[in-house]
Amino acid sequence: MSAQRRPEYLGDPTLARVMRRPQWILALVFALVVAGVFAWLGQWQMSNAIRTDADPVVDTEVVRPLAEAASTGSGVTELGAGAIVEVRGAFVPGDSRTLSPRQNDGVSGTWVVGHFVTEAPEAEAGAHLAVAIGWAPDEAAAERALDELDADPAFAESRLLEGRFMPPDGPKIPDHAADPQTLQSMMPAHLANLWTGVDAPVYAGYLVLHDGAGAAPLLGALDAIDSVPPLPPETVNWLNVFYAIEWVVFAGFAVFFWFRLTRDAWEKEHELQQLQAAEADPR
Repeated sequence: MSAQRRPEYLGDPTLARVMRRPQWILALVFALVVAGVFAWLGQWQMSNAIRTDADPVVDTEVVRPLAEAASTGSGVTELGAGAIVEVRGAFVPGDSRTLSPRQNDGVSGTWVVGHFVTEAPEAEAGAHLAVAIGWAPDEAAAERALDELDADPAFAESRLLEGRFMPPDGPKIPDHAADPQTLQSMMPAHLANLWTGVDAPVYAGYLVLHDGAGAAPLLGALDAIDSVPPLPPETVNWLNVFYAIEWVVFAGFAVFFWFRLTRDAWEKEHELQQLQAAEADPR
């Protein structure tokens, strides 16, 4: 079955003459205004898609005092998240906890997390900081390492630690069969409710201990936790780019819609002329 051919209209009025009529010129002006607004919105969306802010670029791999990366009065900022810091203080025996499951080099296991009271000048004196000390392949090994740490008198001595300061995990609902007291998310605010003697502010983030000279007596049978540098912030927001393209398409559609309405009006005039001619000549 052959496709129906579009009828060809000859004679007056021509499509160009219909387009030049006042009402369609006004409609064109309106369509161009709408298209201009859409084009401006597309340009605005594109400008937001590319980050041109002048935020200082911080080298997270340069060791600096914790006081320069974070404070207890605020959450973890973009400039402090993932930064390598040093902090002096002492662990609180009896407040260490295990946290699982935690990945280390792609293997699931358990962290040993300590309660660290910070000292000046590297941090706020007397503040509380959660420290991820090390990783064990299973809960039993982590518990043994935890007991050894708490039993060691040197565990409570003042020491200088180095590690990566990380933002807290999001809350996680434990499985219905799991112990509700089992820690599954690294949330210092929750740990503070389990620690003893918390009478000062708590850092919102936590420290992932690095395998250095100060960490050697702490690790023992534990493995050092992976410390991965944070990814650089994206300079292009692709969702905004997609929205900008949409606005450009809308701008083109506004002009096309005017053309379509004008052509429909032109075709209707010719169809009316043909109908009137058929009525005048009944043969």
